Amino acid sequence: MANRSTLTQHQIRLSGMACAACAISVEKAIQSVPGVLSGQVNFATEQATVEFDPAQTDLNQIQQAVIAAGYQATAVDHSALLNAALQDETKARSQRILLRKVIVGAIASAVLMIGGMPMMTGIALPVIPSWLHHPWLQWALTTPVMVWCGQEFWIGAWQALRRKSADMNTLVALGTGTAYLYSLCVTLLPHLLSPEMAAALYYESAAVIITLILLGRWLEHRARRKTADAIGQLMGLQPKTAQVMRSGRFIDIPIAEVQVGDRILVRPGEKIPADGQVIQGRSRVDESMVTGEPMPVAKSVGDSVTGATLNKTGSFQFEARRVGSDTVLAQIVQLVQAAQGSKAPIQQLADRVIARFVPMVLAIALLTFTLWISATGSLTQALVSTVGVLIIACPCALGLATPTAIMVGIGKGAESGVLIKSADSLQLAHRLHTLVLD
Repeated sequence: MANRSTLTQHQIRLSGMACAACAISVEKAIQSVPGVLSGQVNFATEQATVEFDPAQTDLNQIQQAVIAAGYQATAVDHSALLNAALQDETKARSQRILLRKVIVGAIASAVLMIGGMPMMTGIALPVIPSWLHHPWLQWALTTPVMVWCGQEFWIGAWQALRRKSADMNTLVALGTGTAYLYSLCVTLLPHLLSPEMAAALYYESAAVIITLILLGRWLEHRARRKTADAIGQLMGLQPKTAQVMRSGRFIDIPIAEVQVGDRILVRPGEKIPADGQVIQGRSRVDESMVTGEPMPVAKSVGDSVTGATLNKTGSFQFEARRVGSDTVLAQIVQLVQAAQGSKAPIQQLADRVIARFVPMVLAIALLTFTLWISATGSLTQALVSTVGVLIIACPCALGLATPTAIMVGIGKGAESGVLIKSADSLQLAHRLHTLVLD
C-alpha cells in the first residue's frame, strides 16, 4: 500500500455514458488499473475523481482503461477552469442535435399513433383515412426514427455487448428492435402468419418509445446544464483582461497570459485579476466574495490582494504572486466541482442496486415471455408483455436522483457563498441541531 502522502488525485471528464449502469462500468474499469486506490464516477457531472500512486500508474493509463471499456475520457485541465471555453460548445451542439431528433421522432410518432388508432381500438374510425395505417407507410415513418433518432441506443448496445455487459441501451435496443422486427415480418410476410399475428403492427410502439426516452434524455441534459450554473457564476467573477506592464507601459492582455511576477495596475471599479501583493498606491477593496465581510478593506503597500475581488476607491499596482489554477478563486471552483462530483454514502446503496439491475430485468423479461407463451400460446401477447418489461425498467432515474440533488444543493450553496466540502458533509448536515458562529 502506497503512503497516502505520495498519492495523486485527478479529475477526468467522461463522455459516452448513457445511464447509471454505464457509470458503474467506468468505475470498475478505473479501479481495475494497478496503482489506483480509488475511483468514483459521478453520472450526473460526467466526471471521475481518481486517486492513484504515480509510481505504479499514470493518468494516461487510466484514460486508456476507460477508452478500452467503450467510453471517452479526457483529463480536466484546472489551469483552464476559469476560461470561457468551459461553456462547452460541443455539449451545446449535441443537445441541439438531440432536440432535433426529439422533434422528428415526435412528428413521426404522432402520425403513427393516429394511423394506428383503428388497430389499437379495434374500431374503424371514418375520420382517419385508410392509407394512414397502411403497413408500408408506417414502416417508412418508423425506419428513420429507428436508424437516425435511435442511433445512439444501437451503438451503445453494441458496445455493451462487446464488453460482455448490458446497460440501458441494451434494454431499449431489445425492446424497440423486437417491436420493429416483428412489425416488419408482418409487413413483408403476412401470408405466412396467423390472422391474429398478421393483424398486429407495433411500429408506433417502437417510434414512441425511442422518442420518449430521447425527450427524457434531453430534459436530463438540460437539467445538468442548469445545475452547473453555479460554476459558471463563480468563473464569471474573474475579469477577462488585466492592465500589465510590458516594455515600460501598461497594456491590456487576456487574463490567461498573466504571469507570476507581472506588475499589474488596478483602477477604481475594476476587479483584481490575480492574487498578489500591493507595491504602489492605496485603496479599499470589497472582499465579500471571499470573506463575506461587507465593508471594503483598506489596502496599502505590502498588503495582499485576492483575485476577483473588487477595487472600490483608489488606484494601485501590485505584483502577481498566484495566477491561473493557483488563485483563491480557482481553488474555490475546484472545491465546488470536487464536492459536486463526490458521492454521498446513500449513493453507494443505489450503485449496488444498479450494478445488478439490468441483468435482473433481462431475466425477468425472458421469464415473462416464457410464462405468456406457455399460458396463452399467443406470440403477439408474449412479445408485447416482454417489450413492456424491457422498456419500463430504466435505471436512469435511480442513478440520477442522488447525484443531481447533490449538484443542486452544493451549487446553490456556492451561489450564496457557502462552500460544502463533500457530499458526505452535505448528508451529515441533516443531523445538525446547533450551529455556533463566532
